[in-house]
Amino acid sequence: MTDDQKETLLIVDDEESILEVASEYFMTKGYHVLTAENGRIAADIIAQEKIDCCFTDINMPEMDGLELAEHIRKVDNTIPVIIMTGYPSLDNTIRTLKNGVVDFLIKPVNLNQLELCVQRVLRERRLFIRNIFLAKEVEGKKRIEDLNRELTYKVSELNTLNRIMTDFTTISSSTDLFKRVVDLSTELTHADEAVFYVINEAVKQPVPVARSHSGGNGNGATSTDAAAIRKTGGPDLSNLILDNSEEDKPLLIQDAGRVPGLPETLRSLMLVPLNIRKKVFGVLAVSVLDGEVRFSEKDLYYMSFMSNKAAYAIENIALYENIYENLFATLYAFVRAIEARDPYTEQHSNRVTRIAIALCQAMGGSQEDQDILNVAGQLHDIGKIGIRDDILLKPGRLTNEEFRIIKEHPVIGAKIVERLGLWDREKHIIRCHHERIDGRGYPDGLSGEQIPMLARILSVADVYDAIASDRAYRQKMDESEILKIMYGGSGSQFDADVIETFRRMYEKGEFAQLLDEVL
Repeated sequence: MTDDQKETLLIVDDEESILEVASEYFMTKGYHVLTAENGRIAADIIAQEKIDCCFTDINMPEMDGLELAEHIRKVDNTIPVIIMTGYPSLDNTIRTLKNGVVDFLIKPVNLNQLELCVQRVLRERRLFIRNIFLAKEVEGKKRIEDLNRELTYKVSELNTLNRIMTDFTTISSSTDLFKRVVDLSTELTHADEAVFYVINEAVKQPVPVARSHSGGNGNGATSTDAAAIRKTGGPDLSNLILDNSEEDKPLLIQDAGRVPGLPETLRSLMLVPLNIRKKVFGVLAVSVLDGEVRFSEKDLYYMSFMSNKAAYAIENIALYENIYENLFATLYAFVRAIEARDPYTEQHSNRVTRIAIALCQAMGGSQEDQDILNVAGQLHDIGKIGIRDDILLKPGRLTNEEFRIIKEHPVIGAKIVERLGLWDREKHIIRCHHERIDGRGYPDGLSGEQIPMLARILSVADVYDAIASDRAYRQKMDESEILKIMYGGSGSQFDADVIETFRRMYEKGEFAQLLDEVL
């Protein structure tokens, strides 16, 4: 193929609009474009046409994108496959790597970036094919060794890009993301230091939020303490960073000693802006402070690629956190509405949550466990929204049928949370918070280790607050009666270890202090 001839692209997507826009764009660029609505049709085209590159969506009828990628790998492993999806996940990313996918793009994809991706992939494919022919023709050992080194470099580059891409699809908080950016920067470039600065317009100064120091060996430790970052004695790059954020272009200084005005402690430097919605959000500063390492154009390319992926991840995290907070606020409003129906139980969910978290912490529970209890505790009675007032607020003893209806509230609550698709462990805890160690609880009659530990903790907190508070059908119990029920239920109604922790905390007056804070 001559240089002025463009290759054939196959674009596979079940959305007609995407096929039309992408095919028209690449045809105007001189490419020969074929389209298919799903993987099965694409496989038929590949059997009849010579294809140089394939773009495919993941979720499609009849044959999805991952099945298509596996089919292409088997019939012609020289055809590069680029996956496009609007719903990235760690599982899909791992499966694409196993199927030989060369890139993984997150929708919506900018057409210019898509073309750059095509150019890079096709350039590497031409090199790959040329090297295959060369390996067949060249008999000399030295030439073959050179070829292998070149291929190894290309594989290493692709693995690096895939690693960057994978790392940022699994991070769920902005703090962890900033840490990963600086850690990966020192590891990939063998830099001495990497600092991520947020550009704060209010104070007109870049604010350091994460730092990694590796000494050039890639084994850095991070910190989000800005004061700790400033104490390290690194070069002052504030003015350079501000200038770079205004220009909004990556900066590479390979040998800082030849540039007047730079800090004397600096040997080599990269500044890479990170943009959110076309506006500079922060700048990544990667530095060599000692030794012979000097950054290259390849290092700058990796850092720019990482910056783009981090920007997408930050936007996704911000969107997720906003949705999560709004959703939780809505659900908790339902809980408050339930409690408002019965003034005797007002603040019950808050008190139960505080007690459960305190028990969990005293038993050595992780921060993740405590976060899970924070959600499950606040929402454990949300299923009561499906219980009629004449039963829920009945002042006298419930009939057997009424009690059967009341016992449905853990199942109703678990189903409400399940439909949201966010809190799997929390859902199980909500469903199980009325189970008993001896198997006589509800709704499933679980016993012992079948009951999640966090549900066993929540059960103790729930029962304690219920009998220590005024209810519609009775006044709160005396202290002696409360302790008799709690301690007497050890090993039958309650987990013995949880009750032992409860006993120690109660005798120290810790629960009384917690409940005073809620009131």
